[in-house]
Amino acid sequence: MSTRRLIWLAIAAIAFVLSGLYLSWPVAFLILLFISGTPLFTVMIAASILGALYLITTSGRTFDEEFDGMVADILRVGLGDQVQVMSTIPLFIYAGYLLAEAKTADRLVRFANALLGWMPGGLAIVTIGTCALFTVFTGASGVTIIALGGVLMPALVRNGYPERFSMGLIAGTGSVGLLFPPALPLFVYGTVYGLTRLEPELWDTRRFLFAGIVPGMVLVGMLSAVAITVAVVKKLPRQKFEIVELVKSFAAALPELIIPFGVIGLLASGFGLSEVAALTVLYTVVLEVVVLRMLKLRTLWTTSHEALAMVGAIFVIIFCSTVLTNFMITADVPRKLVEWTQAHVESRIVFLLAINVILLVVGTVMDIFSAIVVVLPLIGPIAKAYGIDPYHLGVIFLLNLEVGYLHPPVGLNLFITSVKFRRPITEVMWATIPFLITMIVALLTITYVPALTVVPEPERTGPVQTLVSIVQVGHEEARVSIKDIPLVDAFGGALTDANKVPLVRHFKNCIPLSNDADKQACKTAAADKRDPRCSITDDNAQTTCQKLFFDVMECIPDAKLKDPKQQVCANRAVAKWTIDELNTEAKADTTAAVVVLDAVPLVDSDGKPVEVNGKQIVKKLASCDKLTGTQRDNCRYLFMRVSNCRILPDKLDDCITERTKDCTGDTAAACITEKTEACRKDKTEQCERDKIGGWVDEFADDAKHE
Repeated sequence: MSTRRLIWLAIAAIAFVLSGLYLSWPVAFLILLFISGTPLFTVMIAASILGALYLITTSGRTFDEEFDGMVADILRVGLGDQVQVMSTIPLFIYAGYLLAEAKTADRLVRFANALLGWMPGGLAIVTIGTCALFTVFTGASGVTIIALGGVLMPALVRNGYPERFSMGLIAGTGSVGLLFPPALPLFVYGTVYGLTRLEPELWDTRRFLFAGIVPGMVLVGMLSAVAITVAVVKKLPRQKFEIVELVKSFAAALPELIIPFGVIGLLASGFGLSEVAALTVLYTVVLEVVVLRMLKLRTLWTTSHEALAMVGAIFVIIFCSTVLTNFMITADVPRKLVEWTQAHVESRIVFLLAINVILLVVGTVMDIFSAIVVVLPLIGPIAKAYGIDPYHLGVIFLLNLEVGYLHPPVGLNLFITSVKFRRPITEVMWATIPFLITMIVALLTITYVPALTVVPEPERTGPVQTLVSIVQVGHEEARVSIKDIPLVDAFGGALTDANKVPLVRHFKNCIPLSNDADKQACKTAAADKRDPRCSITDDNAQTTCQKLFFDVMECIPDAKLKDPKQQVCANRAVAKWTIDELNTEAKADTTAAVVVLDAVPLVDSDGKPVEVNGKQIVKKLASCDKLTGTQRDNCRYLFMRVSNCRILPDKLDDCITERTKDCTGDTAAACITEKTEACRKDKTEQCERDKIGGWVDEFADDAKHE
């Protein structure tokens, strides 16, 4: 029996017993499934099923209601920013496989050696740089060690580097490039963090792709320093610098060197993720098949098979992780973890250290994609509670998993290197110690120096554009005659928040923050103390906010000369804006909706009461707020729809026009008032019946209980 199998069996036995004794036997069963090699997506679905069985004991819902809600959450993967990111994953995987098949590694090694081989430790630096660049193409999958090991190991030994040092260097740098775009883990992390919806107003996967560049350079620099030190101490010979070889090797490698830098350039210039990914694949295919002729058309087909297998595995893991994440949110697991952590860990510094330790262990026993989809939804909310920047968290997260590939006793790179060079696993472990220590030092440096995580601003504008923006804002303010507008329904009734405080919109709160300190404060301020301008993150948000004031201004051009008809028009405009912009179900946060009632008796589409044991079911808003995730949103949709009926009933104006057309003479004013009130009553009741019945049909399972 192999050493690796013995290690795994020992870990499985210990983990199963300890989990059963100190946690629960269902959890122990899941851990045993995972350690025994059961596919991760199977473990996540099993955990979701057990979670649904647990929830039905506390919620009063059926298993179908609980589990179906979790599975339906997969649909969110196809919404918003995730659509673009998900579409890039198969494209970049395919491009990476094509480059690996075209023997790009050989040309990169030749060029790097010609460029840096003359320096002290030059060939070792070549190894580090080439491995980093090749990992960018292939992802942290161990392909780098397999593809480059056979080329670099003999060259290092021939140039006088100790065999153990050379083996440790290749193992240690086998995944060193995953912080550089367009490495696949960056996209997967961006997708999963986006699905958590922790900070939708701040998170942008395209910006995150740049976050690891400086930390990645710090890591490469520290590893290069180790290589130079060894070369100087051992007085290793240097390669003669040859300008002719440099030019030839550069010409051979240039077409493929363009790819990572081209991706960065296109992203920085404003191209979308999916556009850049598609262009990368097109360029790679044309380059390798038509120009360089390194691949045949038949090779594209076989490579597609291999790439799609990887794509399918990643997508299945992401889809199943959304099911498990939905259960954890419904069961309030993240909130409980946040409370427990804050109660036991007061220092932010200690928390960051704890994250590093946890992620090092995770990176040792799980592949990087599995670790992202399983662990990130748990750690993300805790990190947010401690005020850790989400982009900095992403760099720490990925770098820890990168180090975990090298961490004894079961780091993946250790076993790949052992198999590749036919060396005992213990020998490989000892060989990697200097590089493991160096990577941990780099990890701690990057963790506690967040300034190293540099991301571009959401919008890059020069001084001229900034000045134009200021002038435009001033012009818009000058155009608005009413700068403070109370929110009202179509009949002028005041709309209030949950504390019965009248809601008022201020035009000044539609102007985005310009001070960096104020923007940073938005990340840490409590919801009730956050500056209203924190929500104005782009032009669309600003336009939406200002639309209310311009709509009212069309009804009341001059506030000093308004008449009753203008006020009616303004009330309609305010009510319609409230429904369209605040009470829309397209909003991610339903808690921002204006709800005017706290209980709704349920009726079906025929208007008949929905009953249980002869008693009509009455949904209460307070019960919705006790739920989490999609269950809470589904429940609040009912109150939002009914509130919209009371704010502005459907077809109200048509009814008023039809019924008041005969109101003439001296009694016209009284007639119009009477008919208008009758329309309000009838249309509100009809709207409520339709909306409640529609909700009951749409969410039949939720309508079976209060």
